[in-house]
Amino acid sequence: MGQSVQTLAYGSWPSPVDAALAAAHDGRPDDVGFVGDEVWWTAPRPAEGGRRTLVRRRPDGVEESVLPAPWNVRSRVIEYGGRPWAAHPGDAGPLLVFVNFADQRLYAYEPGGGEPRPLTPVSTVGGGLRWAEPELRPERGEVWCVLEEFTGDGPTDLRRVPVAVPLDGSAADDRGAVRELTGARHRFVTGPRLSPDGRRAAWLAWDHPRMPWDGTELIVAEVTGDGVLRDGRTVAGGPEESIAQVEWAPDGTLLYASDRTGWWNLYRDGQPLCAREEEFGGPLWKLGQRWFTPLDSGLVAVVHGRGATALGILDPATGEVVDAAGPWTEFAATLAAHGERIVAVGASPRTSYEVVELDTRTGRARVIGAPHHDAVDPAYYPEPRTRTFTGPAGREIHAHLHPPHHPGCRAPDGERPPYVIWAHGGPTSRSPLVLDLEIAYFTSRGIGVAEVNYGGSTGHGREYRNRLREQWGVVDVEDCAAVALALADEGTADRERLAVRGGSAGGWTAAASLATTDVYACGTVIYPILDLTGWGTGETHDFESRYLESLIGPYAEVPARYAERSPAEHADRVTAPFLLLQGLDDVICPPVQCERFLARIAGRGVPHAYLAFEGEGHGFRRADTMVRALEAELSLYAQVFGLTPPDVPTLELTR
Repeated sequence: MGQSVQTLAYGSWPSPVDAALAAAHDGRPDDVGFVGDEVWWTAPRPAEGGRRTLVRRRPDGVEESVLPAPWNVRSRVIEYGGRPWAAHPGDAGPLLVFVNFADQRLYAYEPGGGEPRPLTPVSTVGGGLRWAEPELRPERGEVWCVLEEFTGDGPTDLRRVPVAVPLDGSAADDRGAVRELTGARHRFVTGPRLSPDGRRAAWLAWDHPRMPWDGTELIVAEVTGDGVLRDGRTVAGGPEESIAQVEWAPDGTLLYASDRTGWWNLYRDGQPLCAREEEFGGPLWKLGQRWFTPLDSGLVAVVHGRGATALGILDPATGEVVDAAGPWTEFAATLAAHGERIVAVGASPRTSYEVVELDTRTGRARVIGAPHHDAVDPAYYPEPRTRTFTGPAGREIHAHLHPPHHPGCRAPDGERPPYVIWAHGGPTSRSPLVLDLEIAYFTSRGIGVAEVNYGGSTGHGREYRNRLREQWGVVDVEDCAAVALALADEGTADRERLAVRGGSAGGWTAAASLATTDVYACGTVIYPILDLTGWGTGETHDFESRYLESLIGPYAEVPARYAERSPAEHADRVTAPFLLLQGLDDVICPPVQCERFLARIAGRGVPHAYLAFEGEGHGFRRADTMVRALEAELSLYAQVFGLTPPDVPTLELTR
């Protein structure tokens, strides 16, 4: 017998998708790799203080954590991090080199052979020395990686350089034992890739004020007999050409992803392999991201698509791509290959991110690492669809709609649902169409969610990405409002019950929307930028310290624009209730941004709440934090929209 359907108002539907379940599903596998025949990857552990562990899958299918708590395999290079581990198989077992988050030291470890031993010196937590993208060179007794070295007290007093760290531990107490691989100086570098014959190395570099999606240089250098990178020359890239990744093919040719045509396409020694209006690369937010990897056969495994991504095999001889069959509609920027096997991380609207293995001989793809097992009936999951809306000046706006959905509930006839407009972070990023239990938390209770890939988002080519140049706080705000109002006009959403929500750059968009439009009844603002002048003149980290020059304009030339667009400068314009969520250890969007805004809105009679979390940085990682934040957000909507969700603690709003 089928389940009976109750008629209940939107927002009051009982749901088995609680905040604890959503928190347990937060995060995804990443940094996949092969160690001999084994597949290894990093995985989140929200219930273990938010650490990331390293998982190995043995050939017999048994999974185990390589490192117990409290080891946390995560790098802080450029704050967003980079690939934090490398391992080499051996007769006596694998040798692992990894970055430990707490002290940012490199460690060597032989699983089952004692405790990890440090390879690099102790330095000030949050400063000093940081490492990323390790690549083992056992024949030299070294691990090559990127060093980020702070040279002063300020967040931009630093340098980055490719280095070699001895595996014998001689650098554990001696920075001087770390060998710098090149005398060339760029503000940002990726880890060097060695050619198959070991005689050349290739890496990416760029300098302020460019971000890596604006323009990077592909540098190739000779490797001398003593292991120095010499005579480096730029072979591709420039101020308006972004090279997203570089690898060597087995035959010694150079493969790279460039957006010189307006789309990140693949090239081999400068010649296009598959000219398409879709992306074979993406924004380099972390060092070591991989959208493609060459195979021994000469084929290339690729993550590619337009607005979404697929896992495919590219034949350079024909330019044809054959995609892996399966339910996945999105693949992350992490790939590895071993013989005919490829490992990736994929997701779909019905599954969260999971580790997927593709056998290129048979074309068969299978899940080998599912981080979560469904604790509830998938019938409670959202049923999303992709839409394209028309915005100001007729421009296209891409979005994912997640209508209210519950197998046992329906709303009374004539009632329109509340909707929350989600603005993604970055802003040079996008919202993928995948299962997100934070979204299910709302949709299964009768609250719709619309994820807006506003102008400036990735996945739709450089022209779409460049819409945000000097227009941040304008185009993103307009596009989110256009989607919200279109949903109301067509009867999909209740015009009086619209909210806006975002974190990081999305928090900026949410706050700017509350300050400049009357579209929303309330908003949730998560670890945001609120004061452009402060953020752009020393309140953030080095990687994004000049980001605003492209998003807003050079501060020296347009200081008034910084003030005019900042919600902190116009707190008097904010009249809708809001929830502000912040990590107290955040160095990307520091708490002072929230504190400055709150000081200026104090006493104005605007209902609001501020929740600040100790031990959290940029992006919440602890289960208890995520539960508190999600329940507070639902309580805000319940109070403003007149909803009666069961079993949700009431958030106290102050004026």
